[in-house]
Amino acid sequence: MPYRAPVADLRFILDHVAGFDRVTATERFGSATPDLVQAVLSEAGRISSDVLAPLNRVGDANPARLENGAMVTAPGLGDAYRQIAEGGWVGMAAGPEFGGMGLPFALALAVDDMMSGACLSLQLKPLLSKGQIEALEHHASDAIKALYLPKLISGEWSGTMNLTEPHAGTDVGALRSKAVPVGDGTYRITGQKIFITWGDSDLVANVCHLVLARLPDGAEGTKGISLFMVPKFLPDEGGNPGVRNDLRVVSLEQKLGIHGSPTCVMQFDGAVGWLVGEAHRGMAAMFTMMNNARLSVAAQGVGVAEAALQHALAYAQDRRQGATPLSKTGPIAEHADVRRMLAGMRAQVFAARSICLSCAVAGDMARATGSAEWQARAALLTPIAKAFATDTGCEVASSGVQVHGGTGFIEQSGAAQFLRDARILPIYEGTNGIQAMDLVGRKLADGGEAAFRLIDEVQAGAESARASLPDLACEVWQAAEALREATEALVAMGLNDRFSGATAYLRGFALVLGAQAHLKAALADPRRLALARVMIQRLLPDHAALLRAAREGAEGLYAVTDEALAG
Repeated sequence: MPYRAPVADLRFILDHVAGFDRVTATERFGSATPDLVQAVLSEAGRISSDVLAPLNRVGDANPARLENGAMVTAPGLGDAYRQIAEGGWVGMAAGPEFGGMGLPFALALAVDDMMSGACLSLQLKPLLSKGQIEALEHHASDAIKALYLPKLISGEWSGTMNLTEPHAGTDVGALRSKAVPVGDGTYRITGQKIFITWGDSDLVANVCHLVLARLPDGAEGTKGISLFMVPKFLPDEGGNPGVRNDLRVVSLEQKLGIHGSPTCVMQFDGAVGWLVGEAHRGMAAMFTMMNNARLSVAAQGVGVAEAALQHALAYAQDRRQGATPLSKTGPIAEHADVRRMLAGMRAQVFAARSICLSCAVAGDMARATGSAEWQARAALLTPIAKAFATDTGCEVASSGVQVHGGTGFIEQSGAAQFLRDARILPIYEGTNGIQAMDLVGRKLADGGEAAFRLIDEVQAGAESARASLPDLACEVWQAAEALREATEALVAMGLNDRFSGATAYLRGFALVLGAQAHLKAALADPRRLALARVMIQRLLPDHAALLRAAREGAEGLYAVTDEALAG
């Protein structure tokens, strides 16, 4: 079945669940009228369905490759990328000063969702440029902004993020890449970076690398790291690509999935670079890009889940096997267990999509109003959205294979690609374990104040729903109360005890938020009541076990000796 962009579902969530009307009511985003929003979603949906989706299998079957040191990407990706760039999709949320549209990030995230579901490998390219644009907008000098932002926003050039090194994964502070000042305002960057998505490309005129490296006087650890702009081609006096810089792709990673997207090992041999932001403050600048990317990766998880679900549903509605409660020889979608999987998949996708868009709305409100409370809300929701949505991508894609039965294990069915492609997403931009630790660490460092405000809203919404949907409202209220108690318990714990239950806590939190989203949806449209019941009565109950586990502390984990782990 061809992919169909979920335009109506995205619009419904923006209007009835995420509170997007609050964003468009601000002075900053007042130009995002309902008609404009519909036009943007509809056109992005068309490009996703008609242009990008047919390339998903093409990219999988024709991995990017190096030929004589030059990158060669799958056929068709170049034309599709040009349509993304020329349509202005890269710079949707970028500032108008350098050619961006200045639209709300929530609307841009909805577009990310659709384009990810259509062709994740290609969507990764503009995603990284968007993150780099935001980092430069916040931290770069005026000269760097004037030179690079127009090219990145137009899609003529693309951006990357260079953090990881062979010996230093999550521990970025252990990096060995060096930056030596020359005295003319430039630096010479030397080192090797791995796992660099779209580290090179034949789709754009220049690739702009944001590289973390240490100056000679940089302290050990993350506090001594600086950030540098290191382009593939050095811009000439006219701002056009000139002399080739001293950097190259050493090799391409052989990956489980996203074959159409080149993942590179990059070597910098005294490459010319320019400082972005303050010296020794590179992590702060890079985190601007990473936080942008984390939410975009969350949308990728939802997008792949949507595509996997559509694929599984089409198969289940077509495949006939055995008598069903509804017909003598009906489609397998009529069997109760298959129906359970499909309904659960759809409920989880809706929940994850709602959390992502609600997080984006909070970020837009923070940008538009300068409110510390909105900023705290966006910060709290970011790790929840990233982890839950990318786990949803894997889980729904796995269920999609299961719906297909043995056919799903065969590559020609197309079901396996969604699972292979989705598996990187819980690892990208800080693993989901890191996201959970961030949630119970930094995001509860305020004593849980931001979390409690959100829980209060969930319970207030449930209270107002008691008159129309008493049974569902009661379950959501009780689940939120259990979340409150777990949050209080975690706030009182030591940090490592919190970490031991962080993943369970994050998922329990997400289930409560997902149930809240479904309750809102059912109140707004009675046709969504049945799906809300699936979420609240079948999926939400897992929160009790998760929050129970979250409160256990770390002692029991360390009581399991290395010998016991070895078996």
